[in-house]
Amino acid sequence: MPMSQSFQDRLFPIAADLAEHYGTPFHIYDEAGILETGERLKKAFSGIDGFREYYAVKALPNPRILELMKKLDFGFDCSSIPELIVSRQVGGKGEDIMFTSNNTTEEEFLYAAAEGGSILNLDDISLIDKVPEFPEVVCFRYNPGPRRTGNIIIGNPVEAKYGITHEQIISAYKMAMERGGKRFGLHTMVASNERDYTYMVETARMLLQISALVEEELGIRFEFLNIGGGLGIPYNPADNELDLDTMAKEITGLFDEFKSEHGYAPRMYMESGRWVTGPHGALITKAINHKSIYREYVGVDACMSSLMRPAMYDAYHHIDVIGKINQEKSETYDISGSLCENNDKFAVQREMPPIQEGDLLAIHDSGAHGHAMGFQYNGRLRPKELLLRTDGSVELIRRAETKADYFQTLTFEEDVLPAK
Repeated sequence: MPMSQSFQDRLFPIAADLAEHYGTPFHIYDEAGILETGERLKKAFSGIDGFREYYAVKALPNPRILELMKKLDFGFDCSSIPELIVSRQVGGKGEDIMFTSNNTTEEEFLYAAAEGGSILNLDDISLIDKVPEFPEVVCFRYNPGPRRTGNIIIGNPVEAKYGITHEQIISAYKMAMERGGKRFGLHTMVASNERDYTYMVETARMLLQISALVEEELGIRFEFLNIGGGLGIPYNPADNELDLDTMAKEITGLFDEFKSEHGYAPRMYMESGRWVTGPHGALITKAINHKSIYREYVGVDACMSSLMRPAMYDAYHHIDVIGKINQEKSETYDISGSLCENNDKFAVQREMPPIQEGDLLAIHDSGAHGHAMGFQYNGRLRPKELLLRTDGSVELIRRAETKADYFQTLTFEEDVLPAK
């Protein structure tokens, strides 16, 4: 289900105190739940030598959360310079970092190569000649095109902007060898928020097949295969959970089979973000208005700049009214923010218990792609982030944006290019 019962049992009794102390809205994350989930992932794939999770920094790029990833001995999956910077700030270095970007600039390549470098995961065959300092370790992102189907979030592989084609795969690695590449990996990501474990098993099978093909053609033995992220979570309590243990057992079997046939097996990496931290976050917001027109609306003090998944993907996020979980859901509301956009809604025609002004609402599963996808449209500012620590204390790990932050980029030296 969404937010764990353990997280609820520790969070809901102190929510009013947190709201009084910190003010609303805020995202809050569960340290205990994140660490437990990380250990579960490592245990599930412990049968594959060299398994490693590279946490998708884009999901929750807060240094305190990334410190937990470092504690779990996870690497960091980065796709921008700020993500590289924050990963290095918490101790990531060298092959702890995988840099996967597309339409990459020279400046980004230079950052990826700096401070001990990173694993460079190239998204396009044309980038091979554009890398200023070609690394010893190189990887390519593979797009299977019509050989696989995608899903609503990541799209049909044929239509996706990511990766190199099946027909380019041999040429890409041959060109990389000519530029000085000596150690190699292979990466793909063809689904997002996928709860059918067989999809990930087939992704692992596909990469092992490509690995054998490249070895046969070029003599390359891949050091690692990165099956990407995309492990899904059940946002709706009615959804089934991903069967992680069965998935891990079947993927481990594929790697064992490859090893028996080839005399070796690559290490396996993955880059889960949502699955590791998503269920371990909640957006706490306060009901501030009740509007009765053609529908019944409850207005809250957060808006889609705090959590845009419902507006962007029509995504379901479960919502509890704190203190009224066991009350009858006798009302039907749209739960909306204050943005000048009609899709600024956290729930549409949702059955809820009666909500009064001042009630606190917990919007579940904001621990991935929540605060990170925030924005400042309409002058609405991003909220603070808190961490519920394992000892029960609560720590501010990012302050809320201020009006001064909003206007900061309007302070600059005059720079006018004269007319010709």
